[in-house]
Amino acid sequence: MPSPPPGCPMHDPEAKQSPPPVKSTSSGASCPVVHNQDQPKSAPPPGCPMHNNDKSSDKLNELNMMPELTQQRQEDQTIDLPTERMISSIPKTKDSDAKWEYPSPQQFYNALRRKGWETPEEEIETMVDIHNFLNEEAWNEVLKWENKFNCECKEDPYLTRFQGRPRDISPKARWHSLFGAPKPFDRHDWYVNHCGQERRYVIDYYEAPEEVPGVPVFHLDVRPALDDVETIMARFKEGFKTKWDQFFSSSSSSS
Repeated sequence: MPSPPPGCPMHDPEAKQSPPPVKSTSSGASCPVVHNQDQPKSAPPPGCPMHNNDKSSDKLNELNMMPELTQQRQEDQTIDLPTERMISSIPKTKDSDAKWEYPSPQQFYNALRRKGWETPEEEIETMVDIHNFLNEEAWNEVLKWENKFNCECKEDPYLTRFQGRPRDISPKARWHSLFGAPKPFDRHDWYVNHCGQERRYVIDYYEAPEEVPGVPVFHLDVRPALDDVETIMARFKEGFKTKWDQFFSSSSSSS
């Protein structure tokens, strides 16, 4: 994955997407805040703030398990935050014109405040840019996987629903952590429909070391869940191919 997740597409229309000035890598991630070099770096937040994990009494949208957030300004808010919402490139139905919509900076800030996270208001727009970028990169990885599955119809894949699961460590992440690897700071499960078949994808978001001070680097591990034989075989073939390429690449370079 190129350089710029935790991110989550939201509801319906209005706006356009612009890439954020941050960096990301493909397969593991970082805190969605561009930290000031003069300030100590805090631990990454426990999952995407747009997802509801604590207040089950709130009314949730069943497509994304998130509460309906308002654009209302906080009483003690000191700066105006944009209320425009960017349209993603991620289709939500068979009609490719219907795309998922990202939260506005004001909605994102309201979600942070709702969960009790203290976040400088001036950093919110950058956080939203990173949030949106990670989702776009995750979708690109999903499309790469979908191309590996046989599909006779001309229909493009689309994201039907998704869920943030920051407290549920995936089996793969848990296994790697036993050997000293860091645990992801967030996890999403995306449900993708293609040619009438729904496939679940697991996305782990990791924090990677900064290559340039102050510029966060993200590592996303995107793969289809091992829910059926077809997916198990696709994962096995991809893993074998990766190891094969690594072996012969290292062999040729050493010779």
